[in-house]
Amino acid sequence: MPEYEDAELIKRAQSGDARAFESLVESCYEVMFKMAYKWCGKKEEAEDITQEACIRLARGLGSFRHECAFTSWLYRLVINTAKDWGRAQARRPAASEDDPGYINAASAENAEDTLYAQQIWAQVSKLPDGEREALLLVMAQGLSHKETANLLGVKESTISWRIHEARKKLESALGKEKAYG
Repeated sequence: MPEYEDAELIKRAQSGDARAFESLVESCYEVMFKMAYKWCGKKEEAEDITQEACIRLARGLGSFRHECAFTSWLYRLVINTAKDWGRAQARRPAASEDDPGYINAASAENAEDTLYAQQIWAQVSKLPDGEREALLLVMAQGLSHKETANLLGVKESTISWRIHEARKKLESALGKEKAYG
């Protein structure tokens, strides 16, 4: 079990134990960063979002009631932070594929795969928040439709519908043969 899922550590951090909070942040920082990165697709922005999420974690940890997995609560915190960040950055020009900070598909084997990964993430970033949330939590984080529904406070069928709609939009934007491999 990851340290950040240790209920005792969380309780100590909630009660004001600075060392416990520091340990909690250290153990869950990578999870927070990965989620922020998947949301925005830019390393620098993901770092900023993660830092803001850490501040919100410090302020809001007391609201975690141990009724769900801490990771689920943490995903919600990071997603809300990323949404707020996105709204604050809305006045800035959108990232383009020529932007050096744009997605770096490190797992891509070649330039063609890298370009395709960039095209996919560019389209994912254009999805409505609900569809993007569902897609990222299910496809990128590996949560089930039921877990995602509980996390987002919607019905499981809503998650299925959102993913279906997101796939249709990606398929339309990228071409049917590429959207499903």
